[in-house]
Amino acid sequence: MNQSKSMLKIVVVGGGNGTAITLNAVKKIDADLQISAVVSMSDSGGSTGRLRNEFDTLPPGDVMRAVLAMSPYHYPLLKKIFYKNRFEGVGKLDKHNLGNLFLVLTEKYNSDYIQSIRALEQSIDAVGRVYPVTLNKTDLVAELDNGDVIKGEAELDEPEYDKKLRIKKAWLEPAAEIYEDAAKTLEEADYILLGPGSLYTSIVATTLAKGFKEAVEKSGAKLIYIAGNARHTDGETGPKKVDVAVKELESYLPRKLDMVVYNNHKLSEKEQDFYNSRGWEPIPCDIENCDCEVVQGGFERSGGGLCDEKLSGILKNIIL
Repeated sequence: MNQSKSMLKIVVVGGGNGTAITLNAVKKIDADLQISAVVSMSDSGGSTGRLRNEFDTLPPGDVMRAVLAMSPYHYPLLKKIFYKNRFEGVGKLDKHNLGNLFLVLTEKYNSDYIQSIRALEQSIDAVGRVYPVTLNKTDLVAELDNGDVIKGEAELDEPEYDKKLRIKKAWLEPAAEIYEDAAKTLEEADYILLGPGSLYTSIVATTLAKGFKEAVEKSGAKLIYIAGNARHTDGETGPKKVDVAVKELESYLPRKLDMVVYNNHKLSEKEQDFYNSRGWEPIPCDIENCDCEVVQGGFERSGGGLCDEKLSGILKNIIL
């Protein structure tokens, strides 16, 4: 993969569907860009959690979705084939998906997790590279504001504790070192885009590897937080306002954000019904409480959810 030195280097940081949305948006920008993703490695739920326990492997799910989002082919179709379709009635394969099994089984066959990622990238003609933030096996841990400690990304993402209790701080256990190629990618970035997604289980989780802060500090890149306008009411007990999320995110970064991109779309009645069906609620943003530039724009998908096409237009105006 040969890129010109004059290419702008865009690095997307996070995990889950939010990172995939941003990657899809960036790859649609009509310009020569070098696109990379640095992805969280603490997922412990669902198929990924089972595979981690059974094979003592690194979590495949967030990496896999980021790779799919790098493909020039129709992402919704790839997502359906590799991620959303879960096996049924086939024994131990039940509730797993093709993408997770590909990464885990090729890593076991070839004894190299990075080469497994590169093989998946080759299979779908990826236009960029995906880097796990660490190659250490680790879990996300958080302290709540009552002092309780919760271990495991899945336990934080779908909490069974009192949802009135707020996450106070987070760390990785055991401590993990940043993967050297991920650090280099961050150091060379012109723009680092964080999110959207759950603040702690998707975004902060990616910043916690030792060496992440130092790599970002060396980069001189513009730091941009892409905030959607919704949160899962039954999800992680993080901030309920974007400006609060900004302050908490900045506490895990070496310097303040340069910009926040906020989806200021006003929901229609139909879209509100869709949000209710998904267990989402809008997150307001008090712009005057943000210490950085806030770019507002509607990037809501028709019917509800974030639209990568609309986000692409907003990012193009910022980056180019």
